[in-house]
Amino acid sequence: MSNIKKLASQTMWYGLSSIAARFINNLLTPYLTYADNITTADYGIQALVYSAIPLLNIIFTYGFETTYFRFSSKEENKTTIYSTSFLSLFFSTMLFTSLLWLSRDMLGKIIGVGNYPEIIKLAILIIAVDALSRIPLARLRQEGRPKKYAFVMIAGICFNIFFTWFFVGYCSHAVKQNPDSWVSLFYNSKTNPIYYVVLSNLIQSVVTLLLLSSEIAQVRLKFDSRLWKQMMIYSLPLIIVGMGGMVNETFDRLMLKWWLPGDALTKNTQVGIYSACYKISILITLFINAFRMGAEPFFFKQAEGENPQRVFARVMKFFVIIICMMFLAVSLYMPVWKHFIGPRYWAGLSVVPILLLANMFIGIYYNLSVWYKLSNKTSAGAWITVGGALITTTINFLFIPRFGYMACAWATFFCYGSMMAASFLWGQKEYRIPYAWKKLTAYMLIVVVLFFIHQGITAIWPNMVFSLTIATILTGFYCWFIGNVEKNELPQLPFIGKYFKK
Repeated sequence: MSNIKKLASQTMWYGLSSIAARFINNLLTPYLTYADNITTADYGIQALVYSAIPLLNIIFTYGFETTYFRFSSKEENKTTIYSTSFLSLFFSTMLFTSLLWLSRDMLGKIIGVGNYPEIIKLAILIIAVDALSRIPLARLRQEGRPKKYAFVMIAGICFNIFFTWFFVGYCSHAVKQNPDSWVSLFYNSKTNPIYYVVLSNLIQSVVTLLLLSSEIAQVRLKFDSRLWKQMMIYSLPLIIVGMGGMVNETFDRLMLKWWLPGDALTKNTQVGIYSACYKISILITLFINAFRMGAEPFFFKQAEGENPQRVFARVMKFFVIIICMMFLAVSLYMPVWKHFIGPRYWAGLSVVPILLLANMFIGIYYNLSVWYKLSNKTSAGAWITVGGALITTTINFLFIPRFGYMACAWATFFCYGSMMAASFLWGQKEYRIPYAWKKLTAYMLIVVVLFFIHQGITAIWPNMVFSLTIATILTGFYCWFIGNVEKNELPQLPFIGKYFKK
């Protein structure tokens, strides 16, 4: 249990910083979706740009973050590993940025925002600066420095929040009141407001890089070509894993733009509605990302210890219990959570429960993926992810023209579900971990049943107070049930175990 406590401590620090950073950043969602000067179509343009950025980030970083964790957990000369990793990304970023800049018009057409070339330029700069920050941020995690990591991440996002408000809120209002206002020197009211949203994101990226200057200063001009070749062999399959993962996670917005019937305004509006509703699954996604921040370096270190498989199995159990709780907390309390986005976007709320389940699947998959990372079989992860990408693409291609963004939600569900199942079955053959899979499957089925019970009861009497009361009763039942089934385990949990009696 000491190992679980170590992971919990790491996850708490990285988790709290990640949750705080993402939560602060996602405060932009209600701000932008309620803003009078940003239409649903404008929000769709932002979603399209932010769907392309993560995909291109994968190309720019080519799996070197995970590779850095893997090699630095074994090699003694961590300075050489760090310098080689950073220099590799630095020179490749210069090359990729130049190529992307020269082909920016083509990129704009592919994304579907060819009419906004200035936004494309900002997006390319964001990708480049973020790539340069990746290894210094990974070093903070690898060295167990969560406070510095939290400061860097949250400070950058606070700059983003401030400048988004400044441009979208203050400047637009000031120019409307007085066209000769001082802000007219750098703010143009005729420019699409999403330009200023993306500009604020670039400012965040630059601030983050500057705050990492002390870590960057530790880079030595020592490039180990032999080590680099070994790292590339490990990381190349991770490019496919990352690319496939981003296709599964964000590419559906682009597919919606490509394959949905109608004019550009209609398509952008539908993309905007779907993207805003996707944000409501933020709680589960926040926890999953926070868990990954602490878990990935922990798994590599723990693998060198005694009987790591047992630790991984227990981590998985508590992970599933928590995300099941979070599924109920979001899906049953939808009358409250829907106010996170503007009323103009509520037409798409039906996708939220589907996406919540899909995110549960991908969270479990991230836990399961430890087998191919530790056994150096990253090509397996590539095959699984490519399979998921094919499922996503096929379902979206066949059903988007008829069902719109509902097809995107179900494609995500089946994609992540298949990846989870494939990783479990394959992993148990290659690197067996004693997961209590029957119990965990039962936990997930129970929360789905509770969701449908809630839907059925509230359909009879659609009253908000009644709906929230039933939600609380059903959530309480789940907690009581877990408390009885896991009564021997819960008291041993760090931080909260003292609240459970043995």
